[in-house]
Amino acid sequence: MDLVAAGVLAVLVIVLVTTFAPRVGVAAPLLLVLVGVAVSFLPFVPEIEIQPEWVLGVVLPPLLYSSATNVPTMDFRRDLRTISAFSVVLVLVSTVAVGFTLDALLPDLGLATAIAVGAIVSPTDAVATSIVRKAGVSPRIVTVLEGESLLNDASALVLLRSAIVATAGTVSLWGVAGDFVFAVVVAVVVGYVVGRLHVWARGHVTQTTSNVAISFVVPFVAYLPAEHLGASGLVAAVTAGLVTGHAAPRALRARDRVTENAVWRTIELLLEGAVFLVMGLEVFGLVLDVRQAHGSLWTALLLGVLTATIVIAVRSLFVAWSVWELARRARRTPALRDWLESAQERLDEGRMPQAPRSTGRRRRRFRAGIRAGGRVAAAALPDPADRAEAVGRRVRRKIADIDYLTAERFGPREGVVLVWAGMRGAVTLAAAQSLPSDTPQRSLLVLVAFVVAAGTLLVQGGTLPWLTRRLGLTARDDDDAEQLTALRTELRRAAVQRLDDPGLAQPDGTPYPSATVERARRRLAAIDAAVEADDEQHAAQRASDQRLMVTLLGAQRAELLHLRDLGTYPSSTLDRALAELDAVQIGVELRG
Repeated sequence: MDLVAAGVLAVLVIVLVTTFAPRVGVAAPLLLVLVGVAVSFLPFVPEIEIQPEWVLGVVLPPLLYSSATNVPTMDFRRDLRTISAFSVVLVLVSTVAVGFTLDALLPDLGLATAIAVGAIVSPTDAVATSIVRKAGVSPRIVTVLEGESLLNDASALVLLRSAIVATAGTVSLWGVAGDFVFAVVVAVVVGYVVGRLHVWARGHVTQTTSNVAISFVVPFVAYLPAEHLGASGLVAAVTAGLVTGHAAPRALRARDRVTENAVWRTIELLLEGAVFLVMGLEVFGLVLDVRQAHGSLWTALLLGVLTATIVIAVRSLFVAWSVWELARRARRTPALRDWLESAQERLDEGRMPQAPRSTGRRRRRFRAGIRAGGRVAAAALPDPADRAEAVGRRVRRKIADIDYLTAERFGPREGVVLVWAGMRGAVTLAAAQSLPSDTPQRSLLVLVAFVVAAGTLLVQGGTLPWLTRRLGLTARDDDDAEQLTALRTELRRAAVQRLDDPGLAQPDGTPYPSATVERARRRLAAIDAAVEADDEQHAAQRASDQRLMVTLLGAQRAELLHLRDLGTYPSSTLDRALAELDAVQIGVELRG
């Protein structure tokens, strides 16, 4: 089949399945895998094998970059210790457990090759976490799972590379550790530099289409230099995405960000769909390879089930320990928060906080951090008031961290979701296909990797929404509404203070006319009144109001198009009026 025709059919299938999936209550990725498997066995469909370089170097960098731009960096920072443990320690333990098990069952395989297979099936898949996001779990669980899946590829690929090298010679533990540190550190530096340059460059481009187009090359601009230096290109793309997501709201215009979001959601839809569809399409070729190698499909299936069971069991033990450790640390936070509150009171009075007399190790570390922050602030900010403000920001941020971790505390139910949401996906299959051609029983191992990836996607991904509902871990809308109201109050206060600022002036330095200021004040009051009215309504009333407003806007748009066909107004005027109607409708839909 012609590649262009195949591409067109793939896009149509992805759109059709994605549109149809919500109606049957099944995640689109699962349906796409099943569709791919069914199509792969049709007699007129040729054997399909995608080179791993296409997945690792072309598809994954933009997908990981896009996911990273949407990860809340504040929450990512708060759970960095947990995410790091999942991304490094858990991958290492899973790799070793799977490796020694396969070496015992298949002695001809060799320990190094068995370790390589363990590294292949150990990382969770960032693309597969789209199922987690749609399951309605708490934001903290989503952040931890996304952070883990974004970063654990580096650990797995370094272990895989070292294991492949070990099959031809020897490799030391310190060599593997050094390779990992180098791969991560260099990748983070490259990704940070690329992310900062990216945001700076787009801040100077005023044309929206050109502005958004720059973002298309950023994942590869980060990936290629990192890979050339021997580092992890995927981690570099993730870092660039984290930096961009954090800095973009301050540096980029709202129109550019809204357009970019719509464009990248489309790219995600097509790339994610293509990944899962291709996973299914490769099944026939894998089965054929195993048969030609005189292997047993039942052996591959049983080994795949055993391997998946091992990684789930190891993950269960690791998550149980992590939840216990987080609970143990949480028991020490009330006393620390009390001291932080007293420190904040002293800072509000213009005095520096005094260290508590407790000798707890955690509290000593934090006191040292506060004092170090104070010394840095003293060096950079000679004014005592500025120093107190800098230390005060650290204290307030720490209080907010404690409140967040307390409100979103992990318990046994959250632990179950963390275990069951650890699905494998395209990274596992691509890494398996990167095994050297002379690897013993290579076809069997690749099929085992597919069984692990597809099996966890179908079994865990298919039951995850039901599991979250049974555990009662859907997002808490009431708490979100209260937080949103409080945030709106803070924002309203900032706008009023800016209006009352005597230094408020136009770009040329002249003051704004008083009539302009008063109109802005009335406009702010009208917006606040409309938002408060929306908040006071019940959900059903808000939905009715939204539908009515959309209907009225639709009537206006229909009349505008009618007038356009008559030609009674200039096209530029019609375009501007249409843009205004679209902007109003977006606002109505967002409030609804």
